[in-house]
Amino acid sequence: MKKYRHFGVMLDCSRDGVMKVSAVKQMIDCLHKMGYNTLELYTEDTYEVKGEPYFGYLRGRYTAEEIKEIDAYAKSRGIELIPCIQTLAHYTALVRHTEYADIVDTNDILLIDEPKTYELLDKIFATLAENFTSRNVNIGMDEAHMVGLGRYLDLHGYKNRNELILKHLNKVSKIAEKYGFTAHMWSDMFFRLKTKGDYYVDEPLEFPEEITKKVPENVELVYWDYYHSTQKTYDAMFESHKQFDGNIWFAGGAWCWNGFAPLNWFTEQTMLPAMKSVLKNDIKDVMITCWGDNGKECSFFSLLPALYAVRQYAEGNFDKASIEKGFQKLFKASFADFMLLDLPNKTERKFLDDNGNEKVQNPCKSLFYSDPFMGILDNLVSQERAIPFTDYALQLKKAAKRVGKYDYLFDTLSKLCSVLEIKAELGVRTRRAYQAKDKKTLTRICKEFAEVERRIAIFHTAFLDLWNRENKPQGWEVHDLRLGGLERRVKTCREKLQKYLKGKITVIEELEEEILPYGDGTFQSNVHTWIVSMSLV
Repeated sequence: MKKYRHFGVMLDCSRDGVMKVSAVKQMIDCLHKMGYNTLELYTEDTYEVKGEPYFGYLRGRYTAEEIKEIDAYAKSRGIELIPCIQTLAHYTALVRHTEYADIVDTNDILLIDEPKTYELLDKIFATLAENFTSRNVNIGMDEAHMVGLGRYLDLHGYKNRNELILKHLNKVSKIAEKYGFTAHMWSDMFFRLKTKGDYYVDEPLEFPEEITKKVPENVELVYWDYYHSTQKTYDAMFESHKQFDGNIWFAGGAWCWNGFAPLNWFTEQTMLPAMKSVLKNDIKDVMITCWGDNGKECSFFSLLPALYAVRQYAEGNFDKASIEKGFQKLFKASFADFMLLDLPNKTERKFLDDNGNEKVQNPCKSLFYSDPFMGILDNLVSQERAIPFTDYALQLKKAAKRVGKYDYLFDTLSKLCSVLEIKAELGVRTRRAYQAKDKKTLTRICKEFAEVERRIAIFHTAFLDLWNRENKPQGWEVHDLRLGGLERRVKTCREKLQKYLKGKITVIEELEEEILPYGDGTFQSNVHTWIVSMSLV
């Protein structure tokens, strides 16, 4: 096998779902079988820090004992457990607590040059040193778009933000060095500040030496990219990174952050050229990220075929038949069956990017949570050829019988598709019948609303079972609220329709409104509040 210093996976344990220790161990076993040697658990504040009771409060944070247990288990499987934290931005949960008000710049960004900021960071690194055997650490520092433009601006006036980030980075690196750590950090802020917002380039970008020479020696840059389907971008980005001294990491993405179902096909589409570029540029440190944006609705175990394929690509094996055969041998399950987990996000209508590659969509979340009366996405539904959710539900149900212990993944998504079999077009058909004053059709539709309520409850139970197998209980309350709210909302719509049909009301105001186009013309909204209502702010 090709010699990589690190070839690993990062699991997001900060977006509602914190994986149980038992589930992390199960994933470690999977990674070991596939040839991975590194695991990062992305924890913004979901780990215990001595003297900081509000750090990860009510969030299912890992205790010191749990981290040590995971660390020891990973080590027994030849896998290095690397802490993956934040030291600047992405402290969304933490900044809600008044106890941390003094160290907030703006949004979720820590206040640079505030002594209390570095006192907290020192405590964090002391915790890492005590609980992890690795002396590598991912310090984050990505997507701090508004750094220096909040309270820092009020206190110190405007400062060059490149210099500000480098100043903070040097302070963080000294704390890391104090505890014996070599750090790696996401590199996007160096690019975004230079290009005024953009990260990715198709031609190498020139950086001044006052930036490239000021990155501390014990800090390595991580180029992250989950999006591009052509090798040109990856090559240009690696060339741009080579201007900085020190080692370069690459972080790709196994797509699981777009609703309930994975996008393994898109992971293959983007990571195949990425791994070709990794091989070409002789990159020794690779991390495949598994994010859980907006609720960690998708199981990380649904990514096994993509993770296996990426590991094979990194060895120069691009033969599909060979990859599928190898997966079958390792997991005693069909690669093709596991790829069926992508089905709930498959649409009949394809959207292509400028290079002719298919764009990602997430109808399984967009259409599941779309309100049947408000009709935010109804224009998209009207343009879309019917998505065959009935067939998807059946395929997934059949596959569940063939995949052994992973049957619950297929069962859950089958039940989701069973909801969408009716609900996907329910709002469009309701509005159409109402505006046509077709009460006979509305009477039939009322029965469909009741059936949707029943099926949502069935899916709710299945999803809860999946959650309890893999995640700590904290964070599930978010899904109880979402799913319970959806069920109640569907019932409210049904009851209003019934009142209309019985003549108790003469108009349904929501169904009178003209529906305007929304979004970019694709099913690609992953923020729950943006899907369900225009009134949620």
